[in-house]
Amino acid sequence: MQAIEQSILSRIYGRGRGWSFTKTDFVAEFGEVNIHQALSSLTKAGTIRRVCHGVYDYPRFSELLKQTLSPDIDQVAQALARKFNWRILPSGDAALNLLGLSTQVPGKWVYLSDGPSREYEIGKHVLVFRKSPLKDVGFKYRESGLVVQALKALGKERVDDAVVATIRQQLDAKTCERILKDARSSTSWIFQIIKQVCG
Repeated sequence: MQAIEQSILSRIYGRGRGWSFTKTDFVAEFGEVNIHQALSSLTKAGTIRRVCHGVYDYPRFSELLKQTLSPDIDQVAQALARKFNWRILPSGDAALNLLGLSTQVPGKWVYLSDGPSREYEIGKHVLVFRKSPLKDVGFKYRESGLVVQALKALGKERVDDAVVATIRQQLDAKTCERILKDARSSTSWIFQIIKQVCG
């Protein structure tokens, strides 16, 4: 059992602080009972914490504040998506926050999903999955959907040079190339701005 716990722990350490996960992330290699025991033991030891039912994280620690930080809501959303095999896409304020277009941390993080509509309480935040038509979720790359949803949330009138520059900083040349191909079916004004970002 010690060996399994160590293997799971090294996987967690490998992903770094802030990573969220469920037992599904380990079932390919270990038995469910063993995973359950290992996660339970690591939670008791304070190495990982339970964020909500069935979801854990390897908490981030702030040297400045000398305290453990709140869970990374985007990581929690991705862990749940892997667990249930959903495709998800941050929308509205969540997309703006993740792209650095808003410094406000949303109280409610909304994700479009091809799974059922569900809500989870994560500390002081609410994580919402909203069942959406597949065309809204159906980008091949997460970054494409993220940029499209952020621009949609801002609206055409609020997109200026500063917004274009902020998005550009988040993307490397290879990602830009993928987004240009992937986002061709998006609304024409959004695609025009993506061309500016990636131009």
